[in-house]
Amino acid sequence: MLLNLQSKGLLELHLQKRAEMIEINVNRITGDYGFEATDAQGHTVRMDSNPDNGGVDFGVRPMQLLLMGLGGCSGIDIVAILKKQRQTVEGFSMKIGGNRVAGKEPSLWENVHIVFELKGQIDPDKAQKACALSMDKYCSVAETLRASGTHLTWEVKIV
Repeated sequence: MLLNLQSKGLLELHLQKRAEMIEINVNRITGDYGFEATDAQGHTVRMDSNPDNGGVDFGVRPMQLLLMGLGGCSGIDIVAILKKQRQTVEGFSMKIGGNRVAGKEPSLWENVHIVFELKGQIDPDKAQKACALSMDKYCSVAETLRASGTHLTWEVKIV
């Protein structure tokens, strides 16, 4: 697979995009903990603390956003790999669950489990391989979580 990506120039493009300096602006918008993050293209994400900690339910919790990023990162990888394998992905969803280390600050993700649900003309072996390549090799968010000690598990369902 690596040689195939290199021959198409995708690996070089992927590595070049990773090397670019990224700037995100984060501003408090509402209450004590209601923040909005904006990237250079104007895309926004709202974040807030739990209402039990003084938040007002303005947005997603930052640690949940990390799991959302895991889903987006791996999803992009998996669809790109399956398209290269000439598989027809008609639908794709994920369920991501996790638990954090209790009684410790910072409270990092301890265990995270992903269920990839794929729909379409997809060979199950190719789906397994695409998910493995993403989770074990290409997904930067997965590697970031692993580097912090998170135990990542996943499964694939063709629906």
